[in-house]
Amino acid sequence: MVEPTVQDANSKKIAAGILAILLGTFGVHKFVLGYSSEGIVMLLVGLVAGVVTCGMATLVIWAIGLAEGIIYLTKTDEEFLNTYLLGKKGWF
Repeated sequence: MVEPTVQDANSKKIAAGILAILLGTFGVHKFVLGYSSEGIVMLLVGLVAGVVTCGMATLVIWAIGLAEGIIYLTKTDEEFLNTYLLGKKGWF
């Protein structure tokens, strides 16, 4: 497997950050980063639990996505690379 570079980190950081802010409820940013399990959890909680809780779970997942998007975009490329692409930190 080829190790990701700082340029890869920059493009993924921007894509994941914007998607987290816009579509964080659906966990799309997790899939972009390669975190399929976390993405499925966010998708199911956002949709299924959102119906059961009259939208409260969806609101919580949206807030998590928003926070993660802001965190992604405020990290340097090197920090993002080490934390999310090499370190595989799935949440926050």
